[in-house]
Amino acid sequence: MNNKYILAILISGMVITVIGALFKITHNECFGISGNSILIIGMLAEALAGVLFISKLLSNNKSK
Repeated sequence: MNNKYILAILISGMVITVIGALFKITHNECFGISGNSILIIGMLAEALAGVLFISKLLSNNKSK
């Protein structure tokens, strides 16, 4: 996977997390989705990007 895709996943996860925090602070819901759910989705996206980045670093290190 290319680094730009990993970066795109990370940035989108950060944006989703900020939106979830805003929903949680203001106690709003959108189509029945609460701020907690949005925060979970955003943080899972960030964790996925971190795992992909670490696996890419480890696989590049083995090829040398």
